[in-house]
Amino acid sequence: MTQYDNLYLYIDGEFIDGAQRRSQTVSNPADGSVLGELPHASADDLDRALAAAQRAFLSWRLESPLVRSEILRRAAHLARERAREIGRHITLDQGKPLAEAESEVLSAAEHAEWHAEEGRRIYGRVIPARTPEVEQVVLREPIGVSAAFTPWNFPFSQAMRKIAAALASGCTIIIKGPEDAPSALVALARLFHDAGLPNGCLNVVWGVPHEVSRHLIESSVVRKVSFTGSVAVGKQLAALAGSQMKRTTMELGGHAPVIVCDDADVDDAARKLVAFKYRNAGQVCISPTRFLVHRTVYERFVDAFLLYTSRIRIGPGLAEGTTMGPLAHQRRVSEMQEFVTDARNGGAEIAAGGARLGDTGCFFAPTVILDPAAQSQVMTQEPFGPLAAIVPFGELDSAIALANGLPFGLAAYAFTSSSRNAHAISRGLEAGMVNINHFGAGLAEVPFGGMKDSGLGSEGGVETFEGYLITKLVTRHCG
Repeated sequence: MTQYDNLYLYIDGEFIDGAQRRSQTVSNPADGSVLGELPHASADDLDRALAAAQRAFLSWRLESPLVRSEILRRAAHLARERAREIGRHITLDQGKPLAEAESEVLSAAEHAEWHAEEGRRIYGRVIPARTPEVEQVVLREPIGVSAAFTPWNFPFSQAMRKIAAALASGCTIIIKGPEDAPSALVALARLFHDAGLPNGCLNVVWGVPHEVSRHLIESSVVRKVSFTGSVAVGKQLAALAGSQMKRTTMELGGHAPVIVCDDADVDDAARKLVAFKYRNAGQVCISPTRFLVHRTVYERFVDAFLLYTSRIRIGPGLAEGTTMGPLAHQRRVSEMQEFVTDARNGGAEIAAGGARLGDTGCFFAPTVILDPAAQSQVMTQEPFGPLAAIVPFGELDSAIALANGLPFGLAAYAFTSSSRNAHAISRGLEAGMVNINHFGAGLAEVPFGGMKDSGLGSEGGVETFEGYLITKLVTRHCG
């Protein structure tokens, strides 16, 4: 059960191994064992991918939406058939429990199906002219070759979002995935290859991130850049793309607040939040991180939260019963310890966890930090790990102000039984996705994106195509 597939570049319909290329070792974060070697693309490989994507675009842009739709549907069907196998490889190189990995693949299949349908509904319009001799038509046309860069926390679903949006809109794509968790993107290339996608429409490359991104973005072939990752890197890529007036979609970091009002169902909120907080060991851009709880229910909420946290079963993702796996990298373990040490030094109580587990792998205990200082790292910087910081508040207005007090604006959450509170929260929170009494972001039919430092544009929903289409006015005198 430890077999791990070979890793490849995928360029112009060809799977390319590491012969005479630089490579890097891929390891299992649960035990440090070596899984395989990942080939890096040379400059010639990148140029070949650019040429293939540009050549393919000239025909793919003219392909019938029905044909594009059918290929996406076939890829979705194959993803469902292979979900168990793909999920196991994701667990091996990324660490998340197998059930979560399989769920990621199945969710991504739904995204492919949704894009297959919605891509058939990319409409222009006719504008009534001021004189009968003039015809005015607005066309929505694919922008061209897209360069995409995807993260390691959801290596399959994040890549599928970008691939499906590009292909459904008539664009072609070159995508660089996460070198630490590469199996998902190789599997995606195999799905689309087997689904009959024409050569060059999808190209997968690997390498030193800043070298690959600069080479692709600076190429005149690339007209669209899509990135999911940290704020710092996103700003660098956006600046590079902006210097050449290239369209961008940026889904960047968050530090999601949760407001638990005094009229909330406290036990229900705690149960739901624990499950959502420690999903993928907290390595989720929309993971709740700053828990703002009304002081009248603060103690009850903390007790319930600690109770549900204590029931989490930590272990290798392939082990039966595991509900939280390791962190994806050893550096994440060190960073979690820094957050905890800083909070403790600032006077916070570490009510649960707070330390690495064992000497093997990248395991860190689910951690609950009570009443950390306002300027502590855990309250001002995205932890991106299994850390929950809980603080009390008195008035709702102050909680909203605290929630909005950082430059992040990706996701936010609230629990209340009052429509008045819900209205104030939904209008007051500065976040691209506001979830009240449940977690509803991430579905194929809804937009996923943030504001402020958390990004530009959206993926999912009808908004997903905005970054891949240009608007062209054709005005014609018919006399």
